[in-house]
Amino acid sequence: MFRLQGRTLAVDLTGDAVKAKNGSMVAYDGRMAFKKMTGGGEGIRGMVTRRLTGEQMAMMEVKGQGTCWFADRAGEINLVTLHGETLYVEASNLLAADAGLRTGTTFTGLRGGATGNGLFTTTVEGSGQAAIMSDGSAVVLRVTPQYPLNVDPGAYIAHQGDLRQHFQSGVSFRTFMGEGSGESFQIRFEGDGLVYVQPSERNTVGGDV
Repeated sequence: MFRLQGRTLAVDLTGDAVKAKNGSMVAYDGRMAFKKMTGGGEGIRGMVTRRLTGEQMAMMEVKGQGTCWFADRAGEINLVTLHGETLYVEASNLLAADAGLRTGTTFTGLRGGATGNGLFTTTVEGSGQAAIMSDGSAVVLRVTPQYPLNVDPGAYIAHQGDLRQHFQSGVSFRTFMGEGSGESFQIRFEGDGLVYVQPSERNTVGGDV
Protein backbone atom coordinates (compact mmCIF):
# COMPACT_ATOMS: atom_id res chain seq x y z
CA MET A 1 0.00 0.00 0.00
CA PHE A 2 2.82 2.42 0.88
CA ARG A 3 5.66 3.03 -1.61
CA LEU A 4 8.55 5.47 -1.38
CA GLN A 5 9.40 7.50 -4.49
CA GLY A 6 12.32 9.70 -3.47
CA ARG A 7 11.02 12.10 -0.83
CA THR A 8 7.41 11.35 -1.76
CA LEU A 9 5.10 8.68 -0.33
CA ALA A 10 2.84 6.94 -2.87
CA VAL A 11 -0.23 5.23 -1.42
CA ASP A 12 -2.25 2.88 -3.63
CA LEU A 13 -5.94 2.73 -2.66
CA THR A 14 -8.47 0.14 -3.81
CA GLY A 15 -11.57 1.43 -2.06
CA ASP A 16 -9.83 1.65 1.31
CA ALA A 17 -8.56 4.73 3.13
CA VAL A 18 -5.44 6.34 4.53
CA LYS A 19 -4.88 9.01 7.19
CA ALA A 20 -2.47 11.77 6.23
CA LYS A 21 -1.18 15.07 7.53
CA ASN A 22 -3.31 18.02 6.41
CA GLY A 23 -1.84 19.76 3.38
CA SER A 24 0.63 16.98 2.61
CA MET A 25 -0.98 15.62 -0.57
CA VAL A 26 0.91 16.78 -3.66
CA ALA A 27 -0.95 14.79 -6.36
CA TYR A 28 -3.48 12.00 -6.95
CA ASP A 29 -5.06 10.03 -9.75
CA GLY A 30 -8.34 8.10 -9.83
CA ARG A 31 -11.38 8.99 -7.73
CA MET A 32 -10.84 10.20 -4.17
CA ALA A 33 -12.95 11.55 -1.33
CA PHE A 34 -11.42 13.73 1.39
CA LYS A 35 -12.53 14.28 4.99
CA LYS A 36 -10.92 16.39 7.67
CA MET A 37 -10.41 14.54 10.95
CA THR A 38 -11.48 16.77 13.82
CA GLY A 39 -8.66 17.04 16.33
CA GLY A 40 -6.51 14.62 14.35
CA GLY A 41 -7.48 11.56 16.35
CA GLU A 42 -10.34 9.50 17.73
CA GLY A 43 -13.29 11.29 19.28
CA ILE A 44 -13.92 14.27 21.52
CA ARG A 45 -11.38 13.16 24.13
CA GLY A 46 -8.55 13.30 21.62
CA MET A 47 -9.63 16.71 20.39
CA VAL A 48 -9.89 18.19 23.90
CA THR A 49 -6.57 16.66 24.96
CA ARG A 50 -4.80 18.27 22.02
CA ARG A 51 -6.32 21.68 22.69
CA LEU A 52 -5.30 21.55 26.34
CA THR A 53 -1.77 20.33 25.72
CA GLY A 54 -0.85 22.01 22.45
CA GLU A 55 -0.17 18.66 20.73
CA GLN A 56 -1.23 19.46 17.16
CA MET A 57 -1.96 16.58 14.80
CA ALA A 58 -4.28 17.92 12.08
CA MET A 59 -5.02 14.99 9.78
CA MET A 60 -7.34 14.13 6.91
CA GLU A 61 -8.79 10.86 5.65
CA VAL A 62 -8.44 10.02 1.96
CA LYS A 63 -10.59 7.23 0.53
CA GLY A 64 -11.08 5.95 -3.00
CA GLN A 65 -9.60 4.19 -5.99
CA GLY A 66 -6.21 5.24 -7.35
CA THR A 67 -2.91 6.57 -6.06
CA CYS A 68 -2.16 9.53 -3.79
CA TRP A 69 1.26 11.09 -3.34
CA PHE A 70 2.21 12.78 -0.06
CA ALA A 71 5.20 14.90 0.98
CA ASP A 72 6.02 17.71 3.40
CA ARG A 73 8.82 20.27 2.97
CA ALA A 74 10.99 17.73 1.11
CA GLY A 75 11.54 15.80 4.34
CA GLU A 76 12.94 12.28 4.31
CA ILE A 77 10.25 9.61 4.76
CA ASN A 78 10.65 6.44 6.80
CA LEU A 79 8.19 3.52 6.76
CA VAL A 80 7.36 1.77 10.04
CA THR A 81 5.43 -1.52 10.10
CA LEU A 82 3.46 -2.21 13.27
CA HIS A 83 2.28 -5.65 14.42
CA GLY A 84 -0.13 -4.85 17.23
CA GLU A 85 2.35 -2.37 18.69
CA THR A 86 2.32 1.31 19.61
CA LEU A 87 4.45 3.92 17.88
CA TYR A 88 5.10 7.13 19.82
CA VAL A 89 5.87 9.99 17.44
CA GLU A 90 6.12 13.76 17.51
CA ALA A 91 2.98 15.14 15.82
CA SER A 92 4.96 17.21 13.33
CA ASN A 93 6.81 14.07 12.17
CA LEU A 94 3.78 11.89 11.36
CA LEU A 95 3.02 11.99 7.62
CA ALA A 96 0.53 9.15 7.09
CA ALA A 97 -0.89 5.96 8.59
CA ASP A 98 -3.15 3.12 7.53
CA ALA A 99 -6.77 4.01 8.27
CA GLY A 100 -7.04 0.93 10.48
CA LEU A 101 -4.39 2.24 12.87
CA ARG A 102 -5.66 4.15 15.89
CA THR A 103 -4.21 7.59 16.54
CA GLY A 104 -4.30 9.29 19.91
CA THR A 105 -2.33 11.21 22.51
CA THR A 106 -0.50 10.07 25.62
CA PHE A 107 1.14 11.87 28.53
CA THR A 108 4.92 11.47 28.52
CA GLY A 109 5.92 13.44 31.60
CA LEU A 110 7.82 16.66 32.13
CA ARG A 111 10.04 17.28 29.15
CA GLY A 112 12.03 19.79 27.15
CA GLY A 113 10.05 18.98 24.02
CA ALA A 114 9.81 20.80 20.72
CA THR A 115 7.89 24.06 20.51
CA GLY A 116 4.14 23.40 20.42
CA ASN A 117 4.43 19.74 21.38
CA GLY A 118 3.93 20.23 25.12
CA LEU A 119 3.92 17.29 27.54
CA PHE A 120 2.10 14.84 25.28
CA THR A 121 3.12 12.63 22.36
CA THR A 122 1.04 11.29 19.48
CA THR A 123 0.43 7.53 19.48
CA VAL A 124 -0.24 5.21 16.52
CA GLU A 125 -1.53 1.76 17.54
CA GLY A 126 -2.47 -1.50 15.83
CA SER A 127 -1.27 -3.44 12.82
CA GLY A 128 -0.32 -1.71 9.58
CA GLN A 129 2.06 0.86 8.17
CA ALA A 130 2.89 4.40 9.19
CA ALA A 131 5.13 6.95 7.48
CA ILE A 132 7.20 9.28 9.62
CA MET A 133 9.32 12.21 8.45
CA SER A 134 12.76 13.42 9.40
CA ASP A 135 14.96 16.39 8.57
CA GLY A 136 17.72 14.40 6.87
CA SER A 137 18.08 10.62 6.90
CA ALA A 138 16.77 9.16 10.14
CA VAL A 139 18.86 6.82 12.25
CA VAL A 140 17.19 3.90 14.05
CA LEU A 141 18.91 3.10 17.35
CA ARG A 142 18.41 -0.08 19.37
CA VAL A 143 17.91 0.17 23.13
CA THR A 144 18.49 -2.90 25.32
CA PRO A 145 18.43 -3.38 29.10
CA GLN A 146 22.24 -3.39 29.02
CA TYR A 147 22.52 -0.31 26.80
CA PRO A 148 20.19 2.60 27.62
CA LEU A 149 20.18 5.61 25.31
CA ASN A 150 20.34 9.37 25.89
CA VAL A 151 18.78 11.57 23.17
CA ASP A 152 18.70 15.29 22.50
CA PRO A 153 14.96 16.18 22.46
CA GLY A 154 15.50 18.39 19.41
CA ALA A 155 16.66 15.34 17.42
CA TYR A 156 14.04 12.88 18.72
CA ILE A 157 11.38 11.72 16.21
CA ALA A 158 9.71 8.57 17.52
CA HIS A 159 10.11 5.33 19.45
CA GLN A 160 8.51 1.91 19.76
CA GLY A 161 8.87 -1.14 21.98
CA ASP A 162 8.97 -1.69 25.73
CA LEU A 163 10.75 1.54 26.63
CA ARG A 164 10.65 3.84 29.64
CA GLN A 165 11.43 7.54 29.28
CA HIS A 166 13.08 9.82 31.82
CA PHE A 167 13.40 13.55 31.20
CA GLN A 168 16.54 14.89 32.81
CA SER A 169 16.71 18.65 33.33
CA GLY A 170 19.78 20.76 33.80
CA VAL A 171 21.92 18.84 31.34
CA SER A 172 22.32 18.72 27.57
CA PHE A 173 25.00 17.62 25.14
CA ARG A 174 26.26 21.20 24.95
CA THR A 175 26.54 21.30 28.73
CA PHE A 176 29.27 18.65 28.50
CA MET A 177 31.29 21.05 26.34
CA GLY A 178 30.73 24.04 28.63
CA GLU A 179 28.50 25.76 26.06
CA GLY A 180 25.11 25.27 27.70
CA SER A 181 22.95 28.17 28.84
CA GLY A 182 19.71 28.22 30.82
CA GLU A 183 17.71 25.08 31.62
CA SER A 184 18.28 22.15 29.26
CA PHE A 185 17.13 18.56 28.88
CA GLN A 186 17.94 15.06 27.76
CA ILE A 187 15.60 12.14 27.16
CA ARG A 188 16.88 8.85 28.58
CA PHE A 189 15.39 5.61 27.21
CA GLU A 190 15.64 2.34 29.12
CA GLY A 191 14.26 -1.10 28.27
CA ASP A 192 14.01 -2.87 24.92
CA GLY A 193 12.98 -1.11 21.72
CA LEU A 194 13.86 1.27 18.91
CA VAL A 195 14.37 5.05 18.90
CA TYR A 196 14.29 7.17 15.72
CA VAL A 197 16.45 10.30 15.64
CA GLN A 198 17.19 12.86 12.93
CA PRO A 199 20.50 14.62 12.13
CA SER A 200 18.93 18.06 12.63
CA GLU A 201 17.63 19.71 15.77
CA ARG A 202 14.29 21.48 16.05
CA ASN A 203 13.90 24.78 17.83
CA THR A 204 13.13 23.75 21.41
CA VAL A 205 11.81 25.30 24.57
CA GLY A 206 13.32 25.21 28.03
CA GLY A 207 16.84 26.30 27.17
CA ASP A 208 19.69 25.52 24.86
CA VAL A 209 19.27 21.81 24.00
